[in-house]
Amino acid sequence: MDRRDFLTVRKAKKKASPMSKPLITVSPARTSSGINPYTGPWRKNEVIHLLKRAMFGAKKADVDYFASVSMDQAVNELMNPTAPNPVPPVKEYTTSTQPGTPDGNIAQGTTWVNDVNNDGTVQSQRTASYKKWWTGVLLNQDRSIREKLIFLWVDHFGNEANEVGNGNTIYIQHQTIRQNGLGNFKQMVRDMVVDVSMLRYLNGYLNTATAPDENFARELQELFTVGKGSGSHYTEGDVKEAAKVLTGWRINGLNYQPYFTSSRHSSANKTFSSFYNNTVITGRTGATAGDLEINDLMNMIFAQPEVAKYIVRKFYRWFIYYEIDAATEANVIGPLADIFRNNNYEIVPVLTALFKSEHFYDVLNQSCIIKTPADIVIGSMREYNVAMPAASDWNTSYGHWNTLYSFMILTGLNLHDPPNVAGIPAYYQEPLFHELWITSDTLPKRNQFTDILSINGYVRNNFRMKFDFVEYAKTLANPGNPNDLIDEALTYLFRMELSPQVKQQMKTQLLLSGQQYDYYWTNAWHAYIASPTAANFNIVNLRIRELFKYLMSLSEYQLS
Repeated sequence: MDRRDFLTVRKAKKKASPMSKPLITVSPARTSSGINPYTGPWRKNEVIHLLKRAMFGAKKADVDYFASVSMDQAVNELMNPTAPNPVPPVKEYTTSTQPGTPDGNIAQGTTWVNDVNNDGTVQSQRTASYKKWWTGVLLNQDRSIREKLIFLWVDHFGNEANEVGNGNTIYIQHQTIRQNGLGNFKQMVRDMVVDVSMLRYLNGYLNTATAPDENFARELQELFTVGKGSGSHYTEGDVKEAAKVLTGWRINGLNYQPYFTSSRHSSANKTFSSFYNNTVITGRTGATAGDLEINDLMNMIFAQPEVAKYIVRKFYRWFIYYEIDAATEANVIGPLADIFRNNNYEIVPVLTALFKSEHFYDVLNQSCIIKTPADIVIGSMREYNVAMPAASDWNTSYGHWNTLYSFMILTGLNLHDPPNVAGIPAYYQEPLFHELWITSDTLPKRNQFTDILSINGYVRNNFRMKFDFVEYAKTLANPGNPNDLIDEALTYLFRMELSPQVKQQMKTQLLLSGQQYDYYWTNAWHAYIASPTAANFNIVNLRIRELFKYLMSLSEYQLS
């Protein structure tokens, strides 16, 4: 059965029974491969599969680079970024710079991240500035998994930036995630417990001994650590006791730092259920009580094996496939969870094992995930090597980043603003999962984005952001041959084979303008290369533009 037939069968099965959760646990194994090291061929196909899952898009230059090293070397490099972290966002929005006015002490083009400002309008502008900046960071990512993984962790902790209402603290949260994203998961959760945006979003700053607020204590367990799967049996009592542990934390509005007030903290002993081995966290008093009890809470939670399983399942749905059947649970989730726990929740070892496994490169795990809006918008920009303004031209850059960010919103993704604390529905909402990305509303808008970037693009300050297919074709091995041009472009851009008949039709109708002979394109291309006049350029540009526009309108382009 080929990939197309496989996907068709799976989709038909899901439509036949909307209540798909029971079917997942009893259905025949989709694949029986496990986490044994992959020993198969290391070709461009495998490199592109790896890069499209670990990064946003697979640039030809990156594919060629990683194809020149071994699979082990490629994965090791992806897991160990050496490029510096991005510079912080700058004030690109317009406010008065006069003394005594909101935001007047920050000059445009300089960073606002260290400036305390509690004006609501300014903070709204800074939140928008942060999202534009993050779009630019995704666009300029290095050759590593760092940005894809930060994207995962921001969603995992599920804070709605617009609900938090403070761009400074959202940026601080982003930096906390960036610092820990390829580090230690337990430490990241520990840091997020007293993160100011988290304290604000889940009412942690209102949690007191006399009026315990269970909001964060519940999500800490249900969404951030042990999950709510069949093996997770924490109780309502555990939520209540954890809430008492977390009492007393507040937000300093003068420096955006958390602080602890012992008089608001519950000093009673906290007793947990058998799920946590009936652990008792000793109640404490004094200035260090909050930190000490949080440390005890973290040790108790992370002693529970369900934490590793829950997080590994999240990795799986982000990087492999959305359905986890019994075979996958036994052959992949369990062994990877053991690696995670045995390495004290260090993130790199478990992801390294996943990306080097036979399961990751299993043919049934290729070209089976629908691209996210970020993979469409950011991925296409990167794969076509779209020219962007110089880094010093912050005004033009932020304007274009805002255009890209806006298209992600239109197609269903608002950076750092999931619809609720559970995060993006495509990663948890059964039974559809990633199929939620494609609707009667979002699919035309995906096509609209690629069409606009193909035809006119966007202009800001006389700088045009646009796909340049002629320049892209020049990077290919033999663009003068229409067959080679189509074949090589499809190798880099698509994850599914097109039939010879479809490729022949595209060649004849688009590159040959209805003519029957290949030299009709070959002569035009070589004439342009020999003499790149406007007339010669227009001839090849019109034909190649229509080819790539058509390619991006196909359903196969939506798969990673």
